[in-house]
Amino acid sequence: MAFQDLLDQVGGLGRFQILQMVFLCISSLIVYPHILLENFTAAVPGHRCWVHILDNDTDSANGTGTLSQDTLLRISIPLDSNLRPEKCRRFLLPQWQLLHLNGTFPDMSDLDTEPCVDGWVYDQSSFSSTVVTEWDLVCESQSLKSMAKFLFMAGMLVGSIIYGHLSDRFGRRFMLRWCLLQLAITDTCAAFAPTFLIYCSLRFLAGFSTMSVLTNISVLIVEWTVPRFQVMGMTMSICAACMGQITLGGLAFAIRDWHTLQLVFSVPLFVFFLSSRWLAESARWLIITNKPEEGLKELRKAAHRNGRKNAGDALTMEVVRSILQEELEAAQTKPSVFDLFRTPSLRKSICLLSFVRFANFMSYFGLILHLQYMGSNVFLFQVLFGAVNLPANYVAFLALNHLGRQVSQTLFMFLLGVSILAITFAPQEIQTLRVALSTLGIAVSSMALMCTFVHGNELVPTIIRVTASGFMGIASNIGAALAPLLMILTVYSPHLPWIIYGVCSVLAGLAVPLLPETRNKPLPDSIQDVEKERRGSRKAKQEDTSMKVTQF
Repeated sequence: MAFQDLLDQVGGLGRFQILQMVFLCISSLIVYPHILLENFTAAVPGHRCWVHILDNDTDSANGTGTLSQDTLLRISIPLDSNLRPEKCRRFLLPQWQLLHLNGTFPDMSDLDTEPCVDGWVYDQSSFSSTVVTEWDLVCESQSLKSMAKFLFMAGMLVGSIIYGHLSDRFGRRFMLRWCLLQLAITDTCAAFAPTFLIYCSLRFLAGFSTMSVLTNISVLIVEWTVPRFQVMGMTMSICAACMGQITLGGLAFAIRDWHTLQLVFSVPLFVFFLSSRWLAESARWLIITNKPEEGLKELRKAAHRNGRKNAGDALTMEVVRSILQEELEAAQTKPSVFDLFRTPSLRKSICLLSFVRFANFMSYFGLILHLQYMGSNVFLFQVLFGAVNLPANYVAFLALNHLGRQVSQTLFMFLLGVSILAITFAPQEIQTLRVALSTLGIAVSSMALMCTFVHGNELVPTIIRVTASGFMGIASNIGAALAPLLMILTVYSPHLPWIIYGVCSVLAGLAVPLLPETRNKPLPDSIQDVEKERRGSRKAKQEDTSMKVTQF
């Protein structure tokens, strides 16, 4: 915990931290939209079967051309239960007798129909091309679209495990740069994928690196700032991601071709990869992993950029060793993922935080990945959801500083559950009400996400923080991957997915008070620090109880 003393000497929030934070926030702005790209690149436009008499330009349905397109559509495509043209079937032969029914709607169940054996015609009023139109992911193949989205989420899940561990082994900066390059290459190549299988494989690899980038961004911000500025740093990072959502909605509205949109968000990542050379490695990580000389070098660099040259020159290996004696002794043993569960306090925190993140991510992605379920203007919804997150994160910032981590997180998780359950009872016809409730759910979910990230980083020791973030990311990404899969349950009941989202959020809210409060407390650097804090807290409670009994 003594590392914050070193940070105070070199500057807890100076020019060095601000420049680093700005770069990391801009990186978050361009990386986060890759999670939501398929709201637009894989949007499902209106479609119907290709019909010879309608869509064959070299052949006319009638010699005089007296029949309109609507008339030809009526005799070629059957109507569904909502009296709209079927999307997946067509008449085997043109039904000319339907022209003489004078506006009545006959029973078409006896008429011979067939699947769209010649392909589909897509409505290009909203999107000129998408992944769906590229490979005809409709009708019998519509589940493949969900598979592509699931594979990206699965990549995030696997990547959080592997790259989280590698970040603790090889450093935050190295893995951040590697993952920026990997994301740039894979999502750029995805725009030119010749087959759907290759596209899915590239998106899996893109997801593999996306979560690691976002995790290392938050960890670098936290580990380079003193406790009183950590919430502000996390708020800036999350607000940058919100600006990414707004940017995505605006650019998707302007760019309706999925190849171009994919490239617009992928190619700039090469620039960020090259620019990340000047990023500083976490001095806290370097010292804790038994590399004090390199950590000292980074601390001196920070002091000089912050205008504290004398403080930087005064830092020596003897000073570092005397301040961080316990942490350096603990660093002699290399931690593993099993260390997360060896001590009771850390084990309890990891399990509870994982469940809270699981419920939060499932609810959040359940809302944000299903824009087309809320209405046709997905561009407006994307901008709206991103815009509402900005004031939401400011509210979360105030709540974390004034109410503390426990109360804030509990309150937001309960509000999230209530807003989602309210969606269940909102009539489908009143789209405005459903959008309003969804927007409230997104705002509260964003507040809860910020709280759980801040709380999690403050509960886990430095020596194993990224590994812990990766492990909790497993729970998060399982929830994120389950979110689209749960929508399959609408076959049985349209309310069932939303009830599951809401109930899980309420249960997570009940679990938060079991975690310790961390407001204005120094970050633990070793597992021993966590256990000492637990014993100190328990001793304080016992003394408080004894005092009350004595007074009584």
